[in-house]
Amino acid sequence: MPKELLIQVSPEIASNESLLKDYLAKQIKVTSNEIQHITIQKRSVDARQKAIKINLKVLVFLQNEVFIEQKIQLPDYKNVINAQEVIIVGAGPAGLFAALQLIELGLKPIVIERGKDVRGRRRDLKAINVDHIVNKDSNYCFGEGGAGTYSDGKLYTRSKKRGDVTRILELLVAFGASEDILIEAHPHIGTNKLPQIIQDIREKIIEMGGKVLFETRLTDILIKNNEVQGIVTQNGDTIIASKIILATGHSARDIFELLDRKKVFIEAKPFALGVRAEHPQSLIDSIQYSCDYRGELLPPAPYSIVKQVNGRGMYSFCMCPGGVIAPCATSPGEVVTNGWSPSKRDQSTANSGIVIELKLEDFKPFAKYGALAGMEFQKAIEQKSWDLAGKTQKVPAQRMVDFTQNKVSNSIPKTSYVPGTTSVEMGQVFPSFLTQILREGFSEFGKSMRGYLTNEAILHAPESRTSSPVRIPRDSETLEHVQVKGLYPCGEGAGYAGGIISAAIDGEKCALKIAETLKLFRS
Repeated sequence: MPKELLIQVSPEIASNESLLKDYLAKQIKVTSNEIQHITIQKRSVDARQKAIKINLKVLVFLQNEVFIEQKIQLPDYKNVINAQEVIIVGAGPAGLFAALQLIELGLKPIVIERGKDVRGRRRDLKAINVDHIVNKDSNYCFGEGGAGTYSDGKLYTRSKKRGDVTRILELLVAFGASEDILIEAHPHIGTNKLPQIIQDIREKIIEMGGKVLFETRLTDILIKNNEVQGIVTQNGDTIIASKIILATGHSARDIFELLDRKKVFIEAKPFALGVRAEHPQSLIDSIQYSCDYRGELLPPAPYSIVKQVNGRGMYSFCMCPGGVIAPCATSPGEVVTNGWSPSKRDQSTANSGIVIELKLEDFKPFAKYGALAGMEFQKAIEQKSWDLAGKTQKVPAQRMVDFTQNKVSNSIPKTSYVPGTTSVEMGQVFPSFLTQILREGFSEFGKSMRGYLTNEAILHAPESRTSSPVRIPRDSETLEHVQVKGLYPCGEGAGYAGGIISAAIDGEKCALKIAETLKLFRS
């Protein structure tokens, strides 16, 4: 039997196979030559002390033990071209993994996606970055793969109770992701690598008999006697099906409006909103690693910080070491920020959303919109940011210390946000209660992370698409909508996920429930 060990070693040992073998040999009292193979199962950085350590969980195989290297394989998908059809609205992680699960269970997915494929999206991303032109159907949020495809591909999730995280990671590896995502405490694919993986998933869906229709936007859901009958697209085409997975993401405002018009029950949901803060990565490294120079053996340092300010949670969100800030508006006339990192996380800046928990009572000025009150609150801030930035995709920006002191910054250095910045006093962007919490919160952050509160840090506003401002309620047992049979609200847009992994898990869950309803599978 191989020996399983939990060890803590220096970065030098962790990164050198020979040194690691020597270290493990001493731990288990054998010679290095007696060790046949070392499998690293988990890896994380412990930077709590001045001497930084790497935590490893390893399996050690000795020469007399059987070691067989196993390559992760895709499931044995069967062709479903003639099987019963299920419509999936949205080709983000929830929709794509729902489609794969349906195929595995013998059902035919018909995936419709309002945006373009991964290659076609690139032209529209260039348009928003360079020409300040927003394509409402193809942008950082909409298109093949969803928001994660071109905005990071972070795979960390705390939602272990929601489902099989390892299964999702292994599927991603089988489709081309590095096996490192199975090992790292905070796995990450990277915006430069994820598009090819997404494309390969789509090709597998089509190869197995499913359909994927791009530039096909849902405009109506056909409902009779509280049961779905099918959908209508923007071209007037009708697709008939008795099961629909609605996986449209947290920014599909037109879908929320459609459901509201059709009197399909939805409800306002609290979310979080704030700014995206950018620091030099070297500064974050020096704070987190207590060093002048990080070196090559450690990854660019992340950070995570949470404070209670005036009874509200204020916290870092979607932190991107060695990353950049991107323009993520989904309609003309609004400004939205998000962050991403390439696979090597080798950019000179680090950024993170710094956001505040909102409450339903915050949406009272928009009460006339009913279940869409939170969405309208969100939209108003994004539109105000557009106006303050001169009606362009330039982002309202302010140096961090200046913001805490209510001073307009005399200058804003060039940041990673390509469309550019406009110096603005952030108090003009947010309601006064949010501005006050942010000011006090950054001062508290500075006490916890010495050096974090600095005018080298630039705030970009707003970070407003942290999660859906609407929940589409569903039955906890069947996962069908509480009112409409055959409609399966799914993923981030429905309020049941918060990232690539949890959305993918939710997509699989909905597919399993559909198969169970059709008596093809029993959980």
